[in-house]
Formats: sequence, C-alpha cells, structure tokens
Amino acid sequence: MTTGQLHRGPDEDLVRSLIAGQFPRWAGLPVARFPSGGTVNAVYRLGEGMVVRLPLTKAGAKDAALEQEWLPRLAPRLPTAIPEVLGAGAPAEGYPWPWSVHRWPAGENPEAGALREPVRLAGDLAGFVAQMRSITLPGAPAAYRGGPLVALDQSTRAAIRQLRGIPQEDVDCDAAAEVWKQALRAPGQDSPPVWLHADLMPGNLLIDRGRLSAVIDFGCLGTGDPACDLFPAWNLLPADAREAFREALGVDDPTWNRGRARTLSQALISLPYYRERNPAMAENARHVIRAVLGDG
Repeated sequence: MTTGQLHRGPDEDLVRSLIAGQFPRWAGLPVARFPSGGTVNAVYRLGEGMVVRLPLTKAGAKDAALEQEWLPRLAPRLPTAIPEVLGAGAPAEGYPWPWSVHRWPAGENPEAGALREPVRLAGDLAGFVAQMRSITLPGAPAAYRGGPLVALDQSTRAAIRQLRGIPQEDVDCDAAAEVWKQALRAPGQDSPPVWLHADLMPGNLLIDRGRLSAVIDFGCLGTGDPACDLFPAWNLLPADAREAFREALGVDDPTWNRGRARTLSQALISLPYYRERNPAMAENARHVIRAVLGDG
C-alpha cells in the first residue's frame, strides 16, 4: 500500500484484521463491502448495525479525523440523525490512515425525479440547513468549498472549455458561462460565514418513507458561505419543492444566485471527470446542469 492513494481500496480480509486488532468485541461479526458511488471512502457493513469507512486517499484521511472530532459535538444540536462514531481506528496492518466505525443509519439515498414527497422533503432539508447555520461552536475549520465564489473561477472556466470538446454531452456551454459570469459580477459576495455540511449531494442524504432520515458524510464540514448548503435545490428537488426550500430558509437573491452558481460549478467540474469513472455522479451532474440552466 502507498501513502498517497489506494486505487482499489482495502479488501475484506484487511478490514477483518483491522477490526480484530483494534475492536476485538466486534471481531466475530460479518464484514461485507457495501456498493457506494462515493469516491473518498471504501464502505463496509459490519454486522447488522454498523459501517466501517476507510479513506481511499490521504486527503480523505483528513476528513475521517475531522468527522471523529466534530460529529459527536454536532449531533445533539441537529434535528436530523447524523453518523454516530462508535470507534476511531488507527493505521495498522499496512493500512496507512485513520478510519472509523459508525452506526449504520436508516434510509436510502433519494433520486432526483423519483421523490415521494418532494415538498415535505424540502422542508426537512431546510430545517437541517437552518439548524446547521445556527450552530455557534467555536474553533470551526473552514469548510471545503466554503470560500469566496471567485476561488472557483479558474476551475469552472476550465471545465466549460473541456465540455465544449465533448459534444455528445450536449451542454449549452455558452449559457453555463453566462450564468457563471453573472454570478461573479453580482453584489453581496461577502455573507458572514456559518456552519455548513458543505456537500449536500443526494448520495449524502438518506430518506425513509419520503422524509429525510439522516445526513451523512461530513468530511467537508466547517464554516463558510451559506450559499454552499443550497445544493439540494438543484441537485435533487423539482421546481415547486425548490421554491419551498428557498422560502423555508428565507434566502435572499444574492445568496440564492451564489448557491445556483456554486451548484452549477460543481456539476460542470464533475461531469467531464466522472463521465467514465462514476456513472451515478455523472448523471447527477447532468441533472444539475439541466436544472440550473432551465431555472433562469
């Protein structure tokens, strides 16, 4: 194993060895790889009620340490279930980074276009985001992607140029470039930082009977631009639920426009990168681009 990246991730035998060596009380439980569209962690079921998350990269290892520190402090302050850290694993058996055992959360990932009660889900999401914003815990890290919009300019423009060379994706690159340009020029770029999840993708949300049951994967958490947690408006919710989400949060025009541009930027960057690597993430990027460009 290297210390830079585990391309295929740890196998089940390694996970069993890590568990036996550091958490012997769970050594006899079955271990099974869980199919996940995520790109940061390998995920394994441990018995019936737990999940083992092992970073695939050195950067992901920093996320694991961040979650171990902050999830226990955030959980009692939030209205929705979040991962409960049951064990903080250390490097061993040739595996080079910190890893975690969490309680297995109930629910399934939502799918854009197939929501059972989108307006009620929008209210649930707004409640979670509002409560995150209200947190006042000191010593917060800076959220990943939580800085000024202009910090994304170079990578966003590069992604648009790259997509112009992939005609089969049928992205209106001129329209995308115009949305991005207008967002950079808009006033109100300096909102006070707030606590953020900062990665509210469908794969990081769980629903049960149409309602939000849990929010997972807090590796990007921290404080930053409140527009960063508006992503579900375009990556998941249909138009009527999008408006319900905005109304419930009381989002002003500058923040809403930054959120729209940030969500578009992430999709534009993701699509050329994941189109042949991760079909689920590529398809959600296409959905976001359609939603944003049709939301003008």
